[in-house]
Amino acid sequence: MKVQKQLSIALLLFTIIYDSLMEAQQELSGWRKWLEGMGDYVLFFTRFFRNIFTGGFEWSEFVRQCYEIGYRSMMLVGITSFIMGLVLILQLRPSLVELGAESMLPKTLSVSLVREIGPVITAIICAGKIASSIGAELGSMKVTEQIDAMEVSGANPVQYLVVTRILATSFMIPLLTVIGDAIGLFGGFLALNFTDSISFSLYFNKCIASLDFTDFLPAVAKTVLFGFAVGFVGCYKGYHSDKGTESVGVAANSAVVTASLWIFIIDAIAVQITSLLFYK
Repeated sequence: MKVQKQLSIALLLFTIIYDSLMEAQQELSGWRKWLEGMGDYVLFFTRFFRNIFTGGFEWSEFVRQCYEIGYRSMMLVGITSFIMGLVLILQLRPSLVELGAESMLPKTLSVSLVREIGPVITAIICAGKIASSIGAELGSMKVTEQIDAMEVSGANPVQYLVVTRILATSFMIPLLTVIGDAIGLFGGFLALNFTDSISFSLYFNKCIASLDFTDFLPAVAKTVLFGFAVGFVGCYKGYHSDKGTESVGVAANSAVVTASLWIFIIDAIAVQITSLLFYK
């Protein structure tokens, strides 16, 4: 009986140690995959920057991507911004009227739209439309081995496919944001005239007078980073997709989720830096 009891205790200890080792191995495997993923991001980032300064720049492809990204997204950004400006005025008006600050409506709308709401909403729309499109396009080229064929033939797929798309998103999303802000302010003007009467020139003079350099510059600067994140994530997910038809959808969906997450992270950091520098 004593021997059986000792064997039972030894078996129990062995089971506990084995389970602990298996859990530790799984945890290490998870960390190893995470570190490998971060390493792939860093390598892709390095290849992107090296290819900007080496070899010829694909101007025709860059212009085509600017057209695809900017012009084809303008209608969606414009409609969303117009509705956003309209709704913001309708939502803000009752509170400001109650406080006797109805005259602050143009200033409140313009500051909130230019500083925060316009850049973030435009970037999220572009993440859903552009990042998924780039991820699906490059993922399809990976599945059909077009990227491999470019490498074998001596062409540089990173130069042609990745650099042009990332620079195009970094250039066009700030422009889309500025256009979206202007359309949003126009939507606010129409909403304000549903209940009050204010002239077009007086409304926009109030909006412009309430904005200064510290409102406009940080907003534009962070939209460049938003554009870079959208283009980089879309290219990375498509370029590193698996060789299967279902991987195209996975790359597109993953690009949208990851790009949206990066937009919020960049925005949180940018707001903190802007507050420290300009709004002490």
